[in-house]
Amino acid sequence: MSELAAEAEKLDAADELAGVRAQFVLDDVVYLDGNSLGALPAGVPGRVEDVVRRQWGELRIRSWDESGWWTAPERIGDRIAPLVGAAAGQIVVGDSTSVNVFKALVGAVRLAGEGRDEIVVDATTFPTDGYIAESAARMTGCTLRPVTPAEVPGALGDRTAAVLLNHVDYRTGRLHDLPALTAAVHVAGAVVVWDLCHSAGALPVGLDEHGVDLAVGCTYKYLNGGPGSPAYLYVRRSLQDRFDSPLPGWNSHAEPFGMRPAYEPAAGAVRGRVGTPDILSMLALEAALEVWDGTGVSIGAVRAKSLALSDFFLKCVESYVPAGRVESVTPAAHAERGSQVALRCPDAGDVMKRLIERGVVGDFRHPDVLRFGFTPLYVGFADVERAARVLGDVVR
Repeated sequence: MSELAAEAEKLDAADELAGVRAQFVLDDVVYLDGNSLGALPAGVPGRVEDVVRRQWGELRIRSWDESGWWTAPERIGDRIAPLVGAAAGQIVVGDSTSVNVFKALVGAVRLAGEGRDEIVVDATTFPTDGYIAESAARMTGCTLRPVTPAEVPGALGDRTAAVLLNHVDYRTGRLHDLPALTAAVHVAGAVVVWDLCHSAGALPVGLDEHGVDLAVGCTYKYLNGGPGSPAYLYVRRSLQDRFDSPLPGWNSHAEPFGMRPAYEPAAGAVRGRVGTPDILSMLALEAALEVWDGTGVSIGAVRAKSLALSDFFLKCVESYVPAGRVESVTPAAHAERGSQVALRCPDAGDVMKRLIERGVVGDFRHPDVLRFGFTPLYVGFADVERAARVLGDVVR
């Protein structure tokens, strides 16, 4: 056994989260792609079978009331809330991340009020966020101003209506300073929208603590909700009575079954709903979130292990991979790192294919980035050592 393999064994033996791994369906593959799609929690298949066979198959329409289908968006939102540092009653689950970005960004411009006609957007954002920001700017008569997160404070002014930022850069894994940037946006009198897709479930967010206005996120990455699982929308409590969604639907009406021609928004986060909830995937997500309840896992412990895993991975890469063959583009500083490590490699696409063939699953981002995501609930230190060792073999 190598020195690093022995160290991994000791770290796994001391890992307080090691037992959580048994709550996921895993095999002998090293799965480091949870930043794209989380692994399957073991309790989900049985729950989905019950939803399909009993709730839908036997109770049918009665399940909207008797099985709690109607209240699922808010109920599940309250389960996500502690993971992103929010009190209950501020998160509604439903729709895709893209749809929620649109709702939040247009809603933010409307909250900002008259005289503000500029939207600032993270220039390094996931492409869809940028597409939606451009469309939202055209629809609201705003000018779109793309800047890097570091440039945001200097770009703000009395014309700024809304700012859309990513908590973690999807390519590099860089963690942006949510507290400081939120404060800067507020000093300028604007409204901030945070995309939490690559941070929720992997590290503390502190939405309430830091006064975030609006936030969105997916649930199929570190929350392990399954492919295409519904996203969520956070609306700070003090803004809920003024939040004007650009997608008013019957589900967000104050009297959804009144079928009135005039729209009257419901109170609270419910006004973030639009149409009929996607019940099958939503209840699969609810079952997946029970992993957090049943183990008493704290997001602080998850963050500590995440950093330990990525530190150990970088240590192993330095030892196993020939010098100069790969370059980390993920910040070394813990305060600037999410829960992934991105390595630049000239032939990254081919390297990732060969890694997958040898049982190490990460992903490739054009043109030259290998991404490795660390989900502390089921990734161990032996996994990390093996991944770096195989990477070294592949790139030689």
